[in-house]
Amino acid sequence: MESMNDFEKELEASFRKIKEGDILTGTVIGISEEEVILDLKYYAQGIIKVTELSNDPDFNVFEDIHEGDEIEATVVKMDDGQGNILMSKKEANDLLVWDSFKQMMADETVVTVKIKESVPAGVIVYLQGVRGFIPASQITDEYVEQTDEWIGKEIETQVITVDPEKQKLVLSGKKVARAKSAEKRNHQISMIVPGTVMEGVVESLMPYGAFVNLGNGLNGLVHISQISEKRINKPSEVLKEGEKVKVKVLNTKDNKISLSMKALAEEMVDENAATAKDIEEFTSKESASTSLGDLLKGIKLN
Repeated sequence: MESMNDFEKELEASFRKIKEGDILTGTVIGISEEEVILDLKYYAQGIIKVTELSNDPDFNVFEDIHEGDEIEATVVKMDDGQGNILMSKKEANDLLVWDSFKQMMADETVVTVKIKESVPAGVIVYLQGVRGFIPASQITDEYVEQTDEWIGKEIETQVITVDPEKQKLVLSGKKVARAKSAEKRNHQISMIVPGTVMEGVVESLMPYGAFVNLGNGLNGLVHISQISEKRINKPSEVLKEGEKVKVKVLNTKDNKISLSMKALAEEMVDENAATAKDIEEFTSKESASTSLGDLLKGIKLN
């Protein structure tokens, strides 16, 4: 039930002073191929021509605007000849949207955009009706050679450059893709149990150790002290890039995989020693058993 206070607020709003250039918020109450009608809680309704709604070439009034939506628009003319207030969402965007972009950049907000076209060195998208640019190097976290292949795809991005004076808006999908890859990688690492034996390929050799590719986007470091049982001056003395190796996971601290080849070699030595001991004990018992039998052979019992 509406109260007297609600009626008083609506009555007060209907008599407020509105002038050209004001930015007002209205609720969509009608949509047609030519215009959108807004309820401004004023004695006159707001009219926005479809051409004044968006700069996006793929904008579709029936798909992108719905009854009940709230729209901010600039008053262009107080009377369109039909007793309505003529308004422009595009003009309001030009005044308000750049502050919104600055806030998005400060907050590192993730926004989904659709790639519309390919241009030299990158692709074009539209964010809140404003044309934006994504450099080819910023589309994703992998190298992109053919930007045409990305047309029509939706990607998650972050605003990285905002320049209202030059009408320059630059976005990056690389930052978001890297964050997602890191999250996935960290989850995979958390599932690895220290002590696990894995196979991998030596990816690169550094003075301090060797990086081993474990597959599935994971790699780990075998520190130089964990490469061999004997002391070495550099990893290349016993390893080469591309070589297949078996490694033991020491730990996954700070989402980094520490590996050891030395630990596996030591375990093998221990196993071999244990096996040799078992063989020796078995041989000794067998020998003792045989000797006792030989002694008993010559004894006759009545």
